Amino acid sequence: MRLDKETLQKVFETARNRLEQEQPLIHCITNPISINDCANAVLAIGGKPIMAEHPKEVEKITQMAQALAVNLGNITDARMESILLSGHIAKESNIPLIIDAVGVTCSEIRYELAKKFISECMPAVIKGNVSEMKALYGAQTQAAGIDVDIHDRFHLNEAEKMQQVAGIVKEYAAQTGAVVIASGEVDLISDGTQVVSIANGCARMSRLTGTGCMLNVLTATFLSVCNSFEAAVLATVLLGIAGEIADDAMGMGSFHVALLDALSTIHSEVFADRARIMI
Repeated sequence: MRLDKETLQKVFETARNRLEQEQPLIHCITNPISINDCANAVLAIGGKPIMAEHPKEVEKITQMAQALAVNLGNITDARMESILLSGHIAKESNIPLIIDAVGVTCSEIRYELAKKFISECMPAVIKGNVSEMKALYGAQTQAAGIDVDIHDRFHLNEAEKMQQVAGIVKEYAAQTGAVVIASGEVDLISDGTQVVSIANGCARMSRLTGTGCMLNVLTATFLSVCNSFEAAVLATVLLGIAGEIADDAMGMGSFHVALLDALSTIHSEVFADRARIMI
């Protein structure tokens, strides 16, 4: 995928048209904190979400879906079982899948589940913040919660630090065979051969719970009509631009609504004009 303006506009427009026409079923096994926002994010771009998580039904539902998104936030025994059941079915059925490695830096249970899921189910995309990706790769991080550790954060002008993280993201993508999304103030995406940085977004997105979870299911929705790298780039840029547009809202409640509004109304020309992607 070339990253020039003309190509971005065409790829995004084609993807959105396909989503509107095909209305793919996206199976999302996510946490209750963000489940409503995740469902609405999928709907906003043309997909049909199903949020089933009971272990006795998830295998059949995954078989009917066009993509699977799993999320380790607020994990429970039932969801742990369902995540692995659905992941294996998706792999066997060639259904594209993504894992959001929420909290692997603060929970041994989540870390082990993520490692098991990645090795056995071979997701098309692995997503997490920079600290979470460093932890899964095996690099040192001091993160102790679900947010990026202060020592792992970097700004767009911190080229050396960004390059170090980019190297980890690229190597981890090459190791796993997945596209890796490391989210932060600057998002890094790699397919194991190239790394792109995306600087779209706004500070208020970090003050609204569930935006990372929304990125997970948006990526899954694009996975139903795009290859893995395209899906990761389109979802990350789209959510970032939506945040920028919503940033004019008065308060966080208005911002929340405006974010969903923007997701559902951004057209391809705005997407291409506002995308801030660098190789």
